[in-house]
Amino acid sequence: MSDLYNRIYELCQGKGISIGKMCKDLSISRGNLTELKMERIKTLKTENLTKISEYFGVSVDYLLGKEPKEKPLVNDDEELTEYLEQLRTRPELKMMFQLTKDATKEDVEKAVKVIEAMLGKD
Repeated sequence: MSDLYNRIYELCQGKGISIGKMCKDLSISRGNLTELKMERIKTLKTENLTKISEYFGVSVDYLLGKEPKEKPLVNDDEELTEYLEQLRTRPELKMMFQLTKDATKEDVEKAVKVIEAMLGKD
């Protein structure tokens, strides 16, 4: 197996998903990953490498083995980095942010109360 495939596989394992799910989520052909696994191809198209790197929050250089570390923390803040990753990868959170970005503090507090009530956390 190629090193690139192994890195992608390990990232999927770390996220608790299969290669197939990642491919489906990113609209990448599963066949491309099979070809990579069997070492029939050496790498993936740049656009697919970029999609995968963004999906897992790592750099393309990390995927290619040129950089040992994952993407650094945003403002050296693990919680902020996680929030931004969730906004980037979860369409429903992205939609909610878009709807509330111009809301007042009071509007946001009301929305939080509604969500808490829906989740039974009131």
